[in-house]
Amino acid sequence: MSCLFARMLRACFVFGLLAWSNLSVAQGAPITLRRAIDAALARNPELQTFAFRLRAQDARIEQARLRPVPEASVELENFAGTGEARGADSLEATFALSQIIELGGKRTARVEAEQAGRDVIDVERQARQLDVLAEVTRRFITLAARQEQLNLARNALDLAQRTVAGSERRVNAAKSPHAELDRARVAYDRAKLDEARALVGIETARKQLAATWGESEAVIDGQPFTEVQADLYTTPAPREFAELLRRLDANPDFLRFVSEARLRDAELRLAATLRRPDVQLSAGVRRLQASDDTALVASFSIPLSSGRRARSYVAEAQASRGLVDAERRIAETKARAMLYELHRELERAVVEARTLKSDILPRTAEALKEVEYAYTRGRYSYIELVDAQREFLSLQAELIEVSANAHGLNTEIERLVNVP
Repeated sequence: MSCLFARMLRACFVFGLLAWSNLSVAQGAPITLRRAIDAALARNPELQTFAFRLRAQDARIEQARLRPVPEASVELENFAGTGEARGADSLEATFALSQIIELGGKRTARVEAEQAGRDVIDVERQARQLDVLAEVTRRFITLAARQEQLNLARNALDLAQRTVAGSERRVNAAKSPHAELDRARVAYDRAKLDEARALVGIETARKQLAATWGESEAVIDGQPFTEVQADLYTTPAPREFAELLRRLDANPDFLRFVSEARLRDAELRLAATLRRPDVQLSAGVRRLQASDDTALVASFSIPLSSGRRARSYVAEAQASRGLVDAERRIAETKARAMLYELHRELERAVVEARTLKSDILPRTAEALKEVEYAYTRGRYSYIELVDAQREFLSLQAELIEVSANAHGLNTEIERLVNVP
């Protein structure tokens, strides 16, 4: 009676997991990597911020083109005093206009610096766009791997179910103890849990992929999607390292140093213009209250020691320019070392994945069939069957991991050398 009750509980548990699994699979069509990339490029929240940054920089360029505005001034003298200056009898009022005349090409240098700043933002946008493309690809690969892990979990569930059926026949034929059947049923229940865990992983991976184009649910273009179209086991062919090395300079991360160098050069030219001081001219009319006469007034002013003050600005600009070159050399050295490491790892992962797929797994699958056949005829024990199943499933899991790793490494290389 207790055994029958345990079976009923197990059946309810399995039925509940199956129902939950069916509810967890969203309805919708699978998507391609191209479609995911297009959605991310069009609607990624971080990429959209660059439009505002570029507009703000365009406004700074317009501001840099502006000349200094003329100033109007009113000066009152000799009033509200004592004696003859009492009241407004001796009032002298001066109305004047003044204008700063920029010398040394300051306005041109200022505009060039702001335009170079716009180029830096544009290159940053390109680099961030590559980051988004790489992140979409990584999450796409993750979802593809989770799909294969779900298939693997279902294969394991099928193996466990066949093992339960075989154990029941052996127990009923008095060829195996009842404990063997209990262990087979426990393995089946654990396989159901693994399937449920894989479904949760897929749901999480879907939402993480959709987040790259600003969605909180697994939705693209207003439609839900269930999975991605991908052949995880077709590993990428590694390119020649020399070819990858030649393409390294096309990476926006290095183009950013070129743009920053132009910006620092423009800032250096702007700092050099400070050696020539600006001139301020002023002209106006003065009214003499005492004699009821008017006269013209004019003034000319120029700051002193401006060349000495400009030295520190020039020195700062020169140091900033040298820093760009030093940072570029550091980045190039690190990038070359990273590229070599990624390339070697990709070659290893591709060889490993192809060996597992074409050699090791087929032989392991054939061995498992032989063990299952022998188990049903009593020539192999339950332990030997479980070991064969475990080895087969472990190698399949390893193939999924290695294949996903190969695609991930290829994505990192493409990001590094700016290969779409």
